[in-house]
Amino acid sequence: MEVAAGVTPPPAPEKPKPAQQRKGDGNNQQKKGGGGGGNNQQKKGDAMGAGTSSAEEVKALRIAKVAQLRDAGAEPFAYRFDRTHTAAQLQSIHEDLAAGAEVEGTVEAVCGRVKARRVFGKLAFLSLEDDGGGIQLYCDKKRIDAAEPGAFKRIVDLVDMGDIVGAKGTVKRTEKGELSIAVDSFEMLTKSLLPLPDKFKGLTDVEMRYRQRYVDLIANPEVRDTFRTRAGIVSGIRRFLDDRAFMEMETPVLESRAGGADAKPFNTFHNALGMNLTLRIATELHLKRLVVGGFERVYEMGRIFRNEGISTRHNPEFTSVEVYQAYADVSDMLELTEEMICYCAKRANGGALKIQYGDETIDLGQRPWRRAPMNDLVKEAAGVDLMGDYAGDLSGAKAAAEAALRALGDKESMSGIPGVQQAPSVGHVLNEMFEATVETKLRQPTFVLDHPVEISPLAKPHRAKRGVTERFELFIVGRELANSFSELTDPVDQRERLESQIETHRVAQEAARAAAEAKGKAALAEYEAELYPIAMDEDFVTALEYGMPPTAGMGLGVDRLVMLLTNSASIRDVIAFPLLKSQD
Repeated sequence: MEVAAGVTPPPAPEKPKPAQQRKGDGNNQQKKGGGGGGNNQQKKGDAMGAGTSSAEEVKALRIAKVAQLRDAGAEPFAYRFDRTHTAAQLQSIHEDLAAGAEVEGTVEAVCGRVKARRVFGKLAFLSLEDDGGGIQLYCDKKRIDAAEPGAFKRIVDLVDMGDIVGAKGTVKRTEKGELSIAVDSFEMLTKSLLPLPDKFKGLTDVEMRYRQRYVDLIANPEVRDTFRTRAGIVSGIRRFLDDRAFMEMETPVLESRAGGADAKPFNTFHNALGMNLTLRIATELHLKRLVVGGFERVYEMGRIFRNEGISTRHNPEFTSVEVYQAYADVSDMLELTEEMICYCAKRANGGALKIQYGDETIDLGQRPWRRAPMNDLVKEAAGVDLMGDYAGDLSGAKAAAEAALRALGDKESMSGIPGVQQAPSVGHVLNEMFEATVETKLRQPTFVLDHPVEISPLAKPHRAKRGVTERFELFIVGRELANSFSELTDPVDQRERLESQIETHRVAQEAARAAAEAKGKAALAEYEAELYPIAMDEDFVTALEYGMPPTAGMGLGVDRLVMLLTNSASIRDVIAFPLLKSQD
């Protein structure tokens, strides 16, 4: 079992010495039942956990144990338990305690979930796991029954793997070196009615892990480590920005129109107001309104909702952070983005900037990270200079791009041909070429610069290069991680860009409708299900007309950053409860 550095693994249950078993703990004693079950009891418990009995049969048996506990005067679903230390704290405090030694005079109270149990006559060993680590409960019949006669038998007969329990006693380290609580008193805190997954196989069904994340977290400590790391990354982003005088703001999730990105929104309806609304697809336009209003450094971290496909990189709801800084440009955001990611990486990996992702080593410490214009990267990969040789020549750009893709001939390159053929501008052709020939090959951190104007409706035109904008996207392991630009502040230009985007979207949808109608009713129905409008946000343009200072903005996908820093292959591995198809 893999455990994060600094987290104490749950101890393996320990067997007493054979000589000790012979002193009243031997086979005859176990057969008579005086020790509470011995090996037969363990086999029965293992069968339950391993699934040889159905979950419903196990549940019925455990419900019967709930009744037995209540008959004995115990409450199997307790109200609270006051512990003195966590398991990890005790492991740290007593790291120098010698084998065989016991700390007399100090009673500790611990609680957690039983992850393993072994019974040997008059001794029982329970492996207890709490939020931060594990410790063993050393249950001696003579010692426990001295305080409460019959308590040891109840532990043996009524405690199962998965139960949440509390115990009080002194700290000891066994002869085999296992830090333990020598139990004086024991309390059932929550009786688990369903068995845990097999302790050797774990919860291996990937979809079931996502559907029943609570079981996944119980069964797989490394999953808990991933979400602890995620929490550290999220708090690290906030601390990084707060320390640089950025103010966290909250903007609406419900909007009258989707804006700030080109994506299909989720639609809803407000009954009291009689309004059609959408869930936000970006936080950008409201944050810019705040800059217009006088806040010079703002950010928001929150959920974004896009009614689009699901993949290892996409979930319909995801977390992003958007940052806006007045009197700055894209070069400032470039530095801020690189510094923030390195800051988070150090927090997540003990100060290291070389991280493992799959079978690759990603070196975040080789700074500054590579910076290259999109056109140069396409020219390097496919041998065609679209912005240099074909500026303003759409048909020539399409022909040259398609020829280059066919010359490369690999599956990924060939998949870009339809997009090139349908591209409405040279800038769109360049973007299609980039996605088909470059994007997935950018494994080490790379800032892709100078995106075409046609695909960057909210970015300032480049002050020195025609046809492109002051914009970058950051790619690591072939995935886009961040997007940034010098924000467009000219309201006249902004209106024209948005109108052009709306018209391009309309033309594309009309072409898609014609193609769907030609294929028949089923294709048309599928097209209509995917149809979504883009509307002018007049209020945003009005805000710009009041004047927005020179501003730089950046958006970063938090889930993808967590994937990178936790070596997670799928976005579902870093979202606690990802959206899944209904089983109904």
